[in-house]
Amino acid sequence: MNTPFRRLFAFSLLAGAVLAITGCAHVQPWERGHLADRTMSADRDPLETAMAEHMWFSREAATGGRGVGGGGCGCN
Repeated sequence: MNTPFRRLFAFSLLAGAVLAITGCAHVQPWERGHLADRTMSADRDPLETAMAEHMWFSREAATGGRGVGGGGCGCN
């Protein structure tokens, strides 16, 4: 391997390690109020949600599947 390639490879590994370490942050209890704000909700506008469901049903002939409880891990 030549020197520029080694430097680029080492930099890529270092950047990947830094991103992996700092990518997830623990949310403190007093910071959760900001994340629970109404603007952070995906379905904050009921009319928009209804129209999106109508368009999805019209295109895909499928309905439902929204509002299923559970965590982000895929378990219900």
